Amino acid sequence: MSARRRTLLKVIVLGDSGAGKTSLMNQYVHKKFSQQYKATIGADFVTKELQIDDRLVTLQIWDTAGQERFQSLGVAFYRGADCCALVYDVNVMRSFDTLDNWHEEFLKQANPSDPKTFPFILLGNKIDIDGGNSRVVSEKKAKDWCASKGNILYFETSAKEDYNVDPAFLSIAKTALAHEHGQDIYFQGIPEDVTENEQRGGCAC
Repeated sequence: MSARRRTLLKVIVLGDSGAGKTSLMNQYVHKKFSQQYKATIGADFVTKELQIDDRLVTLQIWDTAGQERFQSLGVAFYRGADCCALVYDVNVMRSFDTLDNWHEEFLKQANPSDPKTFPFILLGNKIDIDGGNSRVVSEKKAKDWCASKGNILYFETSAKEDYNVDPAFLSIAKTALAHEHGQDIYFQGIPEDVTENEQRGGCAC
């Protein structure tokens, strides 16, 4: 395979507003964490380039708003996805209880050819808060939910402490690659001197 050949993989990140989706992405791509919360409006994406075995992969990670009024963003945002990462806050039961809705919403909008085998990954975020004493969703409860959805992978993460973030997204990339109906493309790549803002693309709708 030519060294210039890359595989573009599209990942959709879903979950309630405040679960930490944007923080996880910023920690993974930019190694930055902000204490200030700013709700995502519409959808936004970041990219990350990595090598998996002998494959050069460009991961396009879409961050979608968690507010219900933005929940149905339209088919365009979901079409062509190679993996869906569901995120909840282990300290907020409602963010866990709505996972079924997000799971169902994705399958409805993305309309994958085989919904039963489409790859999902679950991330239980904010495990650092109060030293873990304020969590209300147990690891067992989360794993039981994953088992009910076809044994999807589960990671517990902290965007603030950068705990398990890289392993989680690497697993997302590997899962998407294994499923791969992603397209191999000759990818120009992003110039080294591009600013952070220019690396981001999105749509406020």
